[in-house]
Amino acid sequence: MQRIALIANHSKPQVYGVTLDLMDWLEKRGVEPLVLSGTAERLGCPERGIGAEELAKADCVLSLGGDGTLLQAARLVAKMGIPILGINLGHLGFLTEIELNDLFPSLERLIKGDFRIEERMMLSAWLERDGRRTSFTALNDVVITKGAFSRMLRLEVYVGEAYLDTYPADGLIVSSPTGSTAYSLSAGGPLVSPELQVMIITPICPHTLYARPLVVRGDREIRVRVHAPGAEVMLTVDGQQGVPLDHGEEVITSRAGVPARLIRLQGRSFYSLVREKLREGGNRHSLEEPGDGE
Repeated sequence: MQRIALIANHSKPQVYGVTLDLMDWLEKRGVEPLVLSGTAERLGCPERGIGAEELAKADCVLSLGGDGTLLQAARLVAKMGIPILGINLGHLGFLTEIELNDLFPSLERLIKGDFRIEERMMLSAWLERDGRRTSFTALNDVVITKGAFSRMLRLEVYVGEAYLDTYPADGLIVSSPTGSTAYSLSAGGPLVSPELQVMIITPICPHTLYARPLVVRGDREIRVRVHAPGAEVMLTVDGQQGVPLDHGEEVITSRAGVPARLIRLQGRSFYSLVREKLREGGNRHSLEEPGDGE
């Protein structure tokens, strides 16, 4: 490891102290820390800041925050093929790999190459507007929802060329396997093992008794046409990017051309994470259970 980039969540009160400690620790071991311009300015060293395009120089990225910070990092560097190590400064930390109290022992392993890479399927979403394509990339999900006023949407859904249904609902989630533990889960969607190449279609508060989440192959396109004259409708990506949608517009979601590459240092499985992070809202006091196998 010659260069390691740091992507920090500025809303975390401890992030600046942690970032400075990390920069010092890396430099003492002959590793060059790369810091985005916005973070460098807040640290009082603007001359050390780099633009997002210069992240391509990094051998890996450390995301300092919670799952949201890792989602942002994935959208920035997935196309560059750079792996990401998530450091949890948040609460749930389902995607992040290490806790703050284990930071430096974990980084010793990282710079020695003692880790594995786990690839996660990402989503690509786009819509055509005024002859121009607006595109997004997501690690978790692509969501169409109603605005502030309580008006139901009608969402016409196709899988490939096959008509699926028109859902009267508050919205619709198209999630990756990684996103199956996020908003889709809250809306009644299934947990899906992250190594699978599938997409999950989950209606939000559908006004029908038969609407159920659906898992489809990852090599399909999912088209959603919005029927909502006069209503406010939003398209949001990973809960972090968004654009308003108009009546009659279509959003097309498919598997992205590149995966997110996550650095794994722990031996824990997806199933142990489900137990640890999601049972009883993250309550770790559970009965002793047998070891996990992949």
